[in-house]
Amino acid sequence: MADTAIDYGAVFKALPGMVALLTPELVYADVNEEFTRVSGRSREQLIGKYLFDVFPDNPNDSAATGMRNLEASLYRVLATGERDTMALQRYDVEDPERPGEWQKRYWSPVNAPLLGPDGKVVLIVHRVEEVTELIRARSGSPGNRSSRARVLEAELYTRARELQELNERLRQAHSREREVALALQKAMLPAPRQVRNHPAAVRYRPAVGALNVCGDWYDLVDLVGGDRIGVAVGDVVGHGLEAAGVMGQLRSALSAASRVADGPAQALDVLGRYAHVIDGAESATAVTTFVDCDRHVITYSSAGHPPPVLVHPDGRTEFLDQATDTPLDARPDPIPRPQAETTFQGGATLVLYTDGLIERRTEDIYTGLDRLAEALRKHRDQDPETLADTVLMELLPPGGATDDTALIIVRL
Repeated sequence: MADTAIDYGAVFKALPGMVALLTPELVYADVNEEFTRVSGRSREQLIGKYLFDVFPDNPNDSAATGMRNLEASLYRVLATGERDTMALQRYDVEDPERPGEWQKRYWSPVNAPLLGPDGKVVLIVHRVEEVTELIRARSGSPGNRSSRARVLEAELYTRARELQELNERLRQAHSREREVALALQKAMLPAPRQVRNHPAAVRYRPAVGALNVCGDWYDLVDLVGGDRIGVAVGDVVGHGLEAAGVMGQLRSALSAASRVADGPAQALDVLGRYAHVIDGAESATAVTTFVDCDRHVITYSSAGHPPPVLVHPDGRTEFLDQATDTPLDARPDPIPRPQAETTFQGGATLVLYTDGLIERRTEDIYTGLDRLAEALRKHRDQDPETLADTVLMELLPPGGATDDTALIIVRL
């Protein structure tokens, strides 16, 4: 049996539940036999047709919301790349044999993404279970129980509608919080600029279709004593307004500490002690680099953060991973954090980023690091602004990442 090839096309056709495959344009790409049987539509009436041309809302019911609810669910799947389970829906269907006559039908839909190699949604698996008979069965035979059954049916449907409306209100509230948090974060993060004589580019990309935003930050500071700059990024666990507020406090604290600290490790030590008294800073990570352009030396230290990348002019990529330690609030006082040094030649490129750039649910983190190193090596001759856009285009999924991303690139 183990050596027998499985005909998945035949399996799809024989699935006992109603299943359809929809394109990102919501056009039927395929349906199984149960879908045609229950829907009362032939394959010719479905394949290649727009979903809502085949199944529009009942024009005789001004309160019909089935089409709008289903469309919103499908577009959420396309935007987030995640499965969406809908509440019970009343979605009337026109009788195929009697045009103009609409049948009251109840459905329980689930929509799931089918992702391509690039992480983009290529098809939506639309599974729907009809529960009309289940609701009708409550009424039993005509008689004393029919009125009770109608009450139960109305209650069940009302509860489902209430759940749907509550979910929609929650989504709208989350959307408003997301907009406010992004505006707050934008106001607190420094504007892109050149540090001393070194071209720099910064980018921030919020997560798509999620509240998991506003915890990432970056900073560029001029350090005293010659041609010296500090470059840092960090990541706060959390989202929304709370994360934006914590992010702003940690960024400001590290920026101040870097200007007076002897090195990046001491700056992170100070930041770690500060994080202990900040609600919401638990497990926050950061990495900071002190770049001495006179000596061509980078000193760095990391508090649980992915390693910066140094791209040498000859294309060699070096991960600065020799001074990695625990997150900001996880190190016992007074043990100092480690720091390390590396050298560079003029024309090298320093790249710092947050984990949204490299992490994917289905991949080992080293796969993302290798992909980043290859993109930087291949495009190392681009100016920082162009390189930043190129890196984001090549590494982020086409539909956007599920975690926010900060990126900073400095040409040394």
